[in-house]
Amino acid sequence: MAATTETRSTGASSRRRVVVTGSGAICPVGNTVAEVWKAIAAGQSGIAPITRFVTDGFETRFAGEVKGFDPAATLGRKESRRMDRFTQLSVTATREAVAAAQLDIASDPTRVGVIVGTGMGGMETFEAGIETMLTGGPKRVSPFFVPMMLPNMAAGIVSIDTGAKGPNFATVSACASSAHAIGEATMMIRNGYADVILAGGGEAAVTRMGVCGFNAMGALSKRNDEPERASRPFDAGRDGFVLGEGAAVLVLEDRERAIARGAPILAEVIGYGTTDDANHMVQPAPGGEGAARAMSIALADARVDAAEVDYINAHGTSTQLNEKLETQAVKRVFADRARTMPISSTKSMTGHLLGAAGALESVIVIEAMRAGLMPPTINQDRPDPECDLDTVPNEARAGQVRIAMSNSMGFGGHNVSLVFADATHAQS
Repeated sequence: MAATTETRSTGASSRRRVVVTGSGAICPVGNTVAEVWKAIAAGQSGIAPITRFVTDGFETRFAGEVKGFDPAATLGRKESRRMDRFTQLSVTATREAVAAAQLDIASDPTRVGVIVGTGMGGMETFEAGIETMLTGGPKRVSPFFVPMMLPNMAAGIVSIDTGAKGPNFATVSACASSAHAIGEATMMIRNGYADVILAGGGEAAVTRMGVCGFNAMGALSKRNDEPERASRPFDAGRDGFVLGEGAAVLVLEDRERAIARGAPILAEVIGYGTTDDANHMVQPAPGGEGAARAMSIALADARVDAAEVDYINAHGTSTQLNEKLETQAVKRVFADRARTMPISSTKSMTGHLLGAAGALESVIVIEAMRAGLMPPTINQDRPDPECDLDTVPNEARAGQVRIAMSNSMGFGGHNVSLVFADATHAQS
């Protein structure tokens, strides 16, 4: 399937362009965008033994936890106690993004929207509430139990925290959630529903049920003796993904508005493709057919040829099935160039942030463009002959990245592909 065969490009030639004017991130390798990029560029793993609960009896005893984060100090004691951890992380990332964008929301709050996705929602709140009910009875359950666990609450609290009064909702499509948030936000700005949207996602599923639930599926790595080497996308020895937590948010803005106010322009979102496999609850479609269609639609929407893409940030979860089918999908779209085009998985360092993964990886793609450096896929010891791509093994690689793609796929067959152009393109 060549990218040029897709003709479903959205909008007319005069459609509004959407640029990125700020970003924020907090994840296992850093609590700011600068910290995250420094670690990613150096190939540093954020995976370690779990500290948030006792792991005795668990098949997997490690994960990608956010480190050194004090919600009370960051958000206020009273406020933070009324937020699930996924919301705390989402608000923290949003504040960084808004500050970086030098965005004055109060000047026109009804034109600023919020779309914050999550795959799991308030897992920590849900577990604590169930335990309270079982040990203390139903009358002991907090009145904040329901609002704190709702998947849409991060989007709601972000609006309360920032004062944004425009379109507001959550995207919930498993591991494609925050990529969907960015894509849908781009479409809404293009079509005039908002001028600015704070788009991204948050996830905090490193909990007892989160870990044992994925263990029950056989989805997680069990490399407990060397957790920092457990996430190894595309490597022949991969044995499952590593659960991660965190949040990332982009400030997406109408280009003309951004230029008029002198905003910093980091990149441009030029393409968005989304499909579903209609195949299986948790397994991708044979041959990566659905993912390939998402990539092709995104390229057509971006009005670029496959040959113009300099780098792909892969979904790359470190599971046997995903990488085989993602490799096949990339080959469907990029044909002979697939084997030589740099494609890496930064989940090898961050773990899998589930619903927040797409937004975090979008932040990383933008930083790669700005630095002229392609992130590595670490822990590449034994190449898998069925994944014969250039995975940028073990060390970052210098090189101009003008156009890049980021892929996300989720349980339920959801596929999202985003295409970004660098700041030079965005300003021209």
